Amino acid sequence: MNLSLFGRIACCLATVFWAAVTCRGDDPASAAEAAGATPPAAVQVRGDLHRSREIFATTGQGRVAFIGGSITEMDGYRPMVMDSLVARFPDTEFNFTNAGIASTCSHTGAFRLPSDVLSNKPDLLFVEFAVNDDQDAAHSYQDALRGMEGVIRSARSSLPNVDIVITYFVNPGMLQTVQNGKLPTSIAAHDAVAKHYGISTCNVAVELAKQIAEGKTSWAIYGGVHPKPAGNRIAANLIDDVFRHAKFSLADAKAASRQTFAPHPLPPPIDPTSFWHGRFLPRDAIALGSGWSFVEPTWKDIAGSFRERFAGRPLTVATVPEAELEVAFSGTAIGLFVLAGPDAGVVEFSIDDGDWHAADLFHRFSKGLHYPRTVVLKAGLEDGPHQMKLRVSKKKNGASQGHAVRILEFVAS
Repeated sequence: MNLSLFGRIACCLATVFWAAVTCRGDDPASAAEAAGATPPAAVQVRGDLHRSREIFATTGQGRVAFIGGSITEMDGYRPMVMDSLVARFPDTEFNFTNAGIASTCSHTGAFRLPSDVLSNKPDLLFVEFAVNDDQDAAHSYQDALRGMEGVIRSARSSLPNVDIVITYFVNPGMLQTVQNGKLPTSIAAHDAVAKHYGISTCNVAVELAKQIAEGKTSWAIYGGVHPKPAGNRIAANLIDDVFRHAKFSLADAKAASRQTFAPHPLPPPIDPTSFWHGRFLPRDAIALGSGWSFVEPTWKDIAGSFRERFAGRPLTVATVPEAELEVAFSGTAIGLFVLAGPDAGVVEFSIDDGDWHAADLFHRFSKGLHYPRTVVLKAGLEDGPHQMKLRVSKKKNGASQGHAVRILEFVAS
């Protein structure tokens, strides 16, 4: 999984301009580090990384996880950060978890965190959801906050010693917002969470805007929403800035006096209905009615492209209107993690025998792809046990070819 030192150097030398603009060198004990240079405006160092540093330095083992969307899933900034960790802790054997899933937002992240990340008990966690909360989910401030606080508070509740770094990537609209002197909605919400929980952040949007203003780079060189090596190097360099100022290396650990660190403080939640109890519901919580089945779809016979990561697994499926099921859950929120393709339908739901409401599963990216997305049907419920009835609506999106509902997971918090 790791890029070699030679590979990193080759990447940086691919073009002279990229090397001059974006690469600082791979030595963790660089001159800037030794001098204790002030971190750039794009980096906010909060709290510390002492707990994972101590584990890496004293046990020779390290568990590191990355969660986010396609920017995390792809071989971009993540392998660069992995290589930096190996260079900083050369005697440590690392186990890396890539929990990036393309197209997914912080809501999906909060609901899948226990199974995809916390089950591996990471010592250090990197989080990235700003772009997908903006362009894929189009979350409001409240929704982006509920998702990110869900991720952070869930992680710190389950693993009180886990160290966390959040990175904000950028798309053209977000870049324009930053260039206009404002914060994109998703970054503002995520940053409120980071401040509240004392977590360091790396704002690629701010750094890229600065470098463009200085004539050092451009959006084309950065590489787009899914950055090229030059863009990913900007992100990795910002994370290295956090490492430097947190004194995060084997040498720093040896220079410090040995001590036992208390768990990270856990302040009251910003929003008590954030998704920090996020989870997938067990199958026995679902009572299937007529028209529903738990089966792997025959994808080759269904219109729309399909991502192989979802192959070989059964889904809860209905394709005809009025098919109904029931879900028992507890908490304040309920939703569906679905694959919404060209034939995605509309669902109707009633909670605790209340009024019926509708949710359209079809997404603007559904036209040619079975698009993974989490649709939160209801949030802000009174905390406690609930019963939901769910049925396929007779109505459908005007752009959809059908009424299909294909559920990867029922989610609750």
